[in-house]
Amino acid sequence: MVAEDMALVNQLILKKMESPVALIPQLAGHVISAGGKRLRPMLTLASAKLCGYHGERHITLATCIEFIHTATLLHDDVVDESKLRRGIETANSVWGNQASVLVGDFLFSRSFELMVEDGSVKVMGILATASAKLAEGEIMQLLTSNNTETSESAYLNVIKAKTAKLFAASCRLGAIVADRPKIEEEGLEAFGMNLGVAFQLTDDVLDYSAKQATLGKTVGDDFKEGKITLPIILAFSRGDEKERHFWRRTLGELKQNDGDFEHAISLLQKHQALDDSVERARHYGAMAKDALGIFPTSETKDALIGLIDFCIARPY
Repeated sequence: MVAEDMALVNQLILKKMESPVALIPQLAGHVISAGGKRLRPMLTLASAKLCGYHGERHITLATCIEFIHTATLLHDDVVDESKLRRGIETANSVWGNQASVLVGDFLFSRSFELMVEDGSVKVMGILATASAKLAEGEIMQLLTSNNTETSESAYLNVIKAKTAKLFAASCRLGAIVADRPKIEEEGLEAFGMNLGVAFQLTDDVLDYSAKQATLGKTVGDDFKEGKITLPIILAFSRGDEKERHFWRRTLGELKQNDGDFEHAISLLQKHQALDDSVERARHYGAMAKDALGIFPTSETKDALIGLIDFCIARPY
């Protein structure tokens, strides 16, 4: 769909990672080349194509989006004390927390240099707001971590901020560079927001799925870290007091024993928490498809609709 443009983005990523401080491209390259999907920059490129754009601004802005995302990954892995990402050692495992945080800061700074290079105050405003929302979402998640009383609505607020807002910004940029009407800007923003929620809800399910290993991820990370995700929220609310005690012990107090993860999966299956989480994802996927309704039929539109289905089908 956007292979040629993505090749240009990858070239710009490598160029903008360069620094006389050798650790910066070494550490940043470790994360960026670790098998990620480049989903967010791809959304910027595809949205621009959907809007009939033929310039080069979308290349710069897609690179900017990837740097923002990668910076947050570096910081997240430090906060979560993660050892693996996509089946590969995290940067903080290899180089330590201090280097990871500082290189994350470097990538954030590079992203703002790219915004200045683009020269649009409107674009800067959108990406600055998205970056701030992202940070708020991570802090909100930190506050709900290990809290088994977290409500579904509170959790949705977290993922809209920490995941979906950057998806929304990535898509909206396509309409902006093409100078399309406000209705198309808003349509692409709504598409990105709903796709982002569906994507994160599916990720929640994948942490308890056997399919996880085939996607290059480790099973059970969220459980080990005591993260409260939608499947847990549903199982906790539907369970009896004995089951809730199990969730409080394993996730609230992080007192985990051999066999606890397998028991957690059995409870999630008993209460259909995984299937119902996927159903929630399908609901947001349907809204994402509706948001594209204002655009005429095209190969790009069909590909974006297919992307929605692909994201939601990952656990199966």
